[in-house]
Amino acid sequence: MRSGTNLPRVGGFNRSVILDAIRRSPEGVSRVEIAAATGLSAQTVSNIVRKLLDEDLVTESGRAASTGGKPRILLRTNPTAYFSVGIHIDPDTITLVATDLDGHVRGTVHRRTPRNPSANQVVRQVAQTVRGLLGKAEIPVDRLLGLGVACPGPLDFSRGLVLTPPNLPGWHEVPLVAYLQDEFGVPVALDNDATAAAIGERWAGAGGARTGSFAFLYFGTGVGGGLLLGDQAWRGNSGNAGEFGHVVVAPNGADCFCGNKGCLEAYVRPHAIVAETATLLEKRSASLDLTLEPTKEFADYETICRAAMADHPVARQVIQRAAAKVAIAATTLVNVVDVDRIVLGGKGVRYVVEPYRAAIAEAVNARSIARHARKVEVEPSLIGEDAGARGAAALVLHGAYSPQLATLFSPST
Repeated sequence: MRSGTNLPRVGGFNRSVILDAIRRSPEGVSRVEIAAATGLSAQTVSNIVRKLLDEDLVTESGRAASTGGKPRILLRTNPTAYFSVGIHIDPDTITLVATDLDGHVRGTVHRRTPRNPSANQVVRQVAQTVRGLLGKAEIPVDRLLGLGVACPGPLDFSRGLVLTPPNLPGWHEVPLVAYLQDEFGVPVALDNDATAAAIGERWAGAGGARTGSFAFLYFGTGVGGGLLLGDQAWRGNSGNAGEFGHVVVAPNGADCFCGNKGCLEAYVRPHAIVAETATLLEKRSASLDLTLEPTKEFADYETICRAAMADHPVARQVIQRAAAKVAIAATTLVNVVDVDRIVLGGKGVRYVVEPYRAAIAEAVNARSIARHARKVEVEPSLIGEDAGARGAAALVLHGAYSPQLATLFSPST
């Protein structure tokens, strides 16, 4: 059972709806246009806009061209009202991004993740880097809205814990949120890196480029998925929905570190791509400039990706096989959630986004059950290879300023 909605919650939701409408109109939007787009009364829009102006979240930025009456005043968000810092903790690289209220990047830092890092090592490195980034980007601490953290799952959202991420050995129930809140004294938002990337994609899609529903397929050290359904992030009951990398594409196939067999990630993560390529090169007495050193695995992976695009026969074959398996999993995903857009992002597809895109588009539009009812668009990310960090920054902005249906309801007691 859910309880009804009280008026303060409605007011907060309407405020977010109006701010979101203004943010999604980079050329400016009038109060009349906001009322027409949102279905809210002119008085409600006027009252909320007045408060947003008082809070400096919105500015008046000139007038629209006259259509015979009094020219309408245009509204835009004030991008420097607040800032957010996003932190993406990846087993290979820790990336930090500072963004303004519009999601524009004000500064970026990349640091190699320590080998076999303890949680304390990572937190100390992150804290030091956040302070350096704020100084570099000239962001006043009192304008820092919060920190967002994107991290491999599984996660416990209720306690702010990173549980036992397979790609971060030695991490077990790490209270990452509490660590960072104690360090900086600001709100900290934690999410799966792929879900964070999906939220970042929505935030970056000004003008409606990422409205509605889509799946974000994130390729990094591992493979993940984030779901935006009806403009709302879908996390599932435990908060760990979208584990795209663990869709089974080969029953009784290769062992996956999650304990199952035949998972997509067992075939397409960089470790698997490098291992398969090395085996084929040896069998064919072929060569490719690979180091095969564990500390340089991602660099070897990118060498393979670039070689595939340059038509190296072994590299091309490996990437084509990987793309075909991604397409199988994507077809399952589309059949389950019925989205009409798939977005590909993360540093893992930096050089191979096109073969992956083509394979997925062909498969989902030829094999999905609803293929005659709608076409699925498959597109590269708007936010680039730092999608995890930019998504983490967007967690704070999205949570504070985007319409969240959950704010209208609470469990009845």
